[in-house]
Amino acid sequence: MEILSQMWSLLGLLTVLQNILPSQILSLLQSFYESLQDLLSPDAYFDIPEFNGYCGVDVNQLYHHVNLYLNSTHPSAAACRRLTLSRSPSSKTISFTLAPNHTVADSFAGHRLSWTHHVEDVPDSGEERRSFTLKLPKHHRLQILAPYLEHVTSRAEEFERVSRERRLFTNTGHGGGAFESGWASVPFRHHSTFETLALEPDLKKQITEDLTAFAQGRDFYRKIGRAWKRGYLLHGPPGSGKSSLIAAIANFLCYDVYDLELTKVLDNSELRSLLIQTTNRSIIVIEDIDCSLNITSDRLLKTSRKATHEEKRRHGASGNDDIDSDGRVTLSGLLNFTDGLWSCCGEERIIIFTTNYKDNVDPALVRCGRMDVHVSLGTCGPHAFKALVKNYLGVETHALFDVAESCGRAGGALTPAQIGEILLRNRSDANMAIKAVISVMQVKILGADVDFCDKEVVAKTPESVDWRLAELPKNWNASPERGGGGTKRKEGSSWEKKMKFIMRLKSLTKSDSGRRGV
Repeated sequence: MEILSQMWSLLGLLTVLQNILPSQILSLLQSFYESLQDLLSPDAYFDIPEFNGYCGVDVNQLYHHVNLYLNSTHPSAAACRRLTLSRSPSSKTISFTLAPNHTVADSFAGHRLSWTHHVEDVPDSGEERRSFTLKLPKHHRLQILAPYLEHVTSRAEEFERVSRERRLFTNTGHGGGAFESGWASVPFRHHSTFETLALEPDLKKQITEDLTAFAQGRDFYRKIGRAWKRGYLLHGPPGSGKSSLIAAIANFLCYDVYDLELTKVLDNSELRSLLIQTTNRSIIVIEDIDCSLNITSDRLLKTSRKATHEEKRRHGASGNDDIDSDGRVTLSGLLNFTDGLWSCCGEERIIIFTTNYKDNVDPALVRCGRMDVHVSLGTCGPHAFKALVKNYLGVETHALFDVAESCGRAGGALTPAQIGEILLRNRSDANMAIKAVISVMQVKILGADVDFCDKEVVAKTPESVDWRLAELPKNWNASPERGGGGTKRKEGSSWEKKMKFIMRLKSLTKSDSGRRGV
């Protein structure tokens, strides 16, 4: 009781002094008390407010990184007694923040640290002032503060890259000025990955290794003095999987995708404006570059226009009309976009051009330094075919895989889109689906065309092949390969070899089907 009475007396004395003493003296006493407490305390404290300065406009990026760091797979965060959970409408990820005035422990380099989340009401306003306080050992603060904050930032950026919702952007064809964005976006939810992609293993490995080296090459690109970007040229026939590969790259790197439609861009100035608005860690795609604008493979026209320009200058004409200033995006503007000064206005970007015909693309666009990696996509190889069958039908092994591989080597290989369409239509019966693919391969070996959009043709492919095999020998007399009517085809001709090869495939298919009860 005596101790309690002394404490009450002390509190009473402090109250009296607080009412009597001037505010300046009270402030000095408070500062003296805090200094004495800091001197005796073994810990050091660092405040990280949500905003820099007093105006509350400039966001403190370190506060954002600390919040993300505590949201990452951090085991000590689960030990906090109280958390605030939240989830945005367009995201499946649940994020959390420390409840006001709660603390979570952490460790770094063998030292114990802690984070405390402070939330204070601003007087005479409905706003709140938020901040994090970092506590760490005082005697080691100089050794661990900078490395620890670097660790927090690195972990936060990686977590944000993996967990944030990715977006698919397209240019709107208007805007792009200083106060209006020229991009519109939707959530990017394409499910293509390198695990499901119909690519041969060697090509898949080369692409993933190159992408990994690029994503981890920030210090390397800075050391050699190059913009941190990478150019890819995807070329191949329609349906070879160019768009699926782009989606797989975006999912592999967790990047946003900017689908740039050059026909909607008015001129080079708008192109630069759109480029400035793109974010870091993004993929900029220009599909069908040979068809987007009439700027490729046009050297003769440019030379003619330049000669006319020089002739006007010699005759005293104004000569101020730029040969490329026709109000559209020019080749030089596109080159600056890919490899000029404007290409380094952001970091960690991949530029992808696609085309169905590589020879139609201007060589200046696809040289090394602009398009660093050329990926040739075509028909399915044996591994890609098996990957498609596994994806569509759930079948990993089948007796007819060898037959399909033989058809592919004989010139009957199909693109992933063609095989996927056949498998999709026959997915209820795996055996029938694989047989249908092999039948279409046989038709292609014969040189006939198959309309993959015609359901009747695809559904009756086996019967149609039987009909062709039965009729074609009778029609040899009408073949343009014959020297004249009524004479036999030369022994060992390419057509006869194809016929014999397909007949062997049919017998092999029937024997495998009978042996396995198909």
